[in-house]
Order: sequence, then structure tokens, then C-alpha cells
Amino acid sequence: MKIFKEFKDFAMRGNVMDMAVGVIIGGAFGKIVTSLVDDIIMPIIGSITGGIDFTSLSAKVGEASINYGIFIQNIVDFLIVAFCIFMMVKAINAASLKLKDEEVVEEAPEEPAGPTQEELLTEIRDLLKDK
Repeated sequence: MKIFKEFKDFAMRGNVMDMAVGVIIGGAFGKIVTSLVDDIIMPIIGSITGGIDFTSLSAKVGEASINYGIFIQNIVDFLIVAFCIFMMVKAINAASLKLKDEEVVEEAPEEPAGPTQEELLTEIRDLLKDK
């Protein structure tokens, strides 16, 4: 029974739950990107390249069919997802750095105030008067 308690503690830990939400959202995002690539980007690229349908690109090796067109589409999928993740991480890092900079500015101690110009002139006048 101890192993079930340990598993429950592990599964209910915050990081695991956050990761599960990330995987689910990532799967949904993957479907959106796949649709974007399959239904919008690749037809545009196909029309630019003379009407080539990338999904039908294949090569026969003996009885086997190598579908390299689908592989090309998967590469485009990956590049779009990787770029989106890169931009998200970059935005998160910029936001966290901005927060850290604000904290540093707030925590910076004030420098001791030096004498004002009037105080310095008064001191010089007094020194000259004493001579």
C-alpha cells in the first residue's frame, strides 16, 4: 500500500500536473499546426513549385514505397512548432528578466546624499574666512 501512496504523492505534485496540462495543450496545438501545414502552407508551396502535391511524392524501392513527401510535410510541421515554442520561451524569458530587473531596481539601496552645492560653497567661504 505504501507504493500507492508514493505514486499518489508523485502524481499530485504541481510539476507533474503542469506537465500533463502542457502535453494536452501541446497535442491540440500540434493538430492546429498540422492543419495549417497540410491545408494552407503546403498547397501554397505546391502552387509556387508548379502544382506539386507533396503528400503524393514517393519513390518505389522494390515493393516498398518511400513517402518522402509526407516526410517533407512533417519537417515543415516541426519547424513551425519549434519556432512557436522558441518565440514563447523567448517571450517568457524576457518577461521574467523584466521582473527581475524591476526587483533589483526596487531593492537597490539609496546612495548617501552628498553635500549640496550650497553647502560646499558655504564650507569654502568659511575656510577662506578663517585664513
